[in-house]
Order: sequence, then C-alpha cells, then structure tokens
Amino acid sequence: MPQYKEIGYNRRANYDYNILEKMEAGIMLLGSEVKSLRLHRVNLSDAYAGLSRNGEVFLYKMHIAEYAMANRRNHDPLRTRKLLLRKKQILKLIGQLKKGGHTLVPISIYFNESGFVKISLGLGKGKTNIDKREKIKERDWNREKLRLIKGKSTRG
Repeated sequence: MPQYKEIGYNRRANYDYNILEKMEAGIMLLGSEVKSLRLHRVNLSDAYAGLSRNGEVFLYKMHIAEYAMANRRNHDPLRTRKLLLRKKQILKLIGQLKKGGHTLVPISIYFNESGFVKISLGLGKGKTNIDKREKIKERDWNREKLRLIKGKSTRG
C-alpha cells in the first residue's frame, strides 16, 4: 500500500457535492509553493478546477500561503495553477463537464511516495439545501440509534 503524506483536505467538498468519480492529477508549482506546502500552509475550501479554451485543466482559487524564507521570488498565493492530466482523462472530463451541473472539485492535496505533489479531484454534482438537510437528519438518526443500542446493552 503506497504511503501518502496528506497536506490539506477540502471538508466542504463532500458536504456541497455528490462526488461521482475521483481522479488524481499533478500540479505545476513554483519552488516557494512546494516549500510552503511542506509546512501544510494550504486552503482548498474555495478552490475549483476548470477547462481552458485550448483543452487544458487549471486549478483556481487554491490558496498557498507565501513562504516566509523566500527571498525575491515569492509566489502569488491565489494564482491559477495548471493541472497535469493525460489527454484521455481531459477528453473524458470535457464530455462530463459539458453535460451540465457537474463541477470539478479538489478533495485533497498530498505528496505521493516519490515526493511529488498530487491533488485528488472529484467530479461532483451540486447538492441542494434539501439534500443537505436530509443528510444531516440521517446522520443524527444514526447517532441516536447507536445511543439507544448502547443504552439497552448496558442495562441487560
């Protein structure tokens, strides 16, 4: 089983979207960005990925904090970053994103076993407020069931 060192996780992804499919992609980063990622200074909560006109995939609004020790060559924290995917994966994404209602959401960012920064992307369909409330009710009911079962087993 490969060892991954997780850098950051997007908690809002599973709350706001029904994730239909997951994929892994590389990211083109600057040196100061990688050093900042090693310090876990990243925020994925507002980030999303999208297609450009020339068939490339970019990551928008991912915040990587500036690296304090960088001299003159520090990076812009919210710059657009290119994602590295195979042509076949990009063509598949184009087809699914054009269906409508689908979004490409970053789920987590991590170092793989070779030390490269990778990002886990999810192809998701947005949840409505009704779906979110149903999920919360279901979670609360499951907790209550566990409490009731625990209560009966300790008495008997």
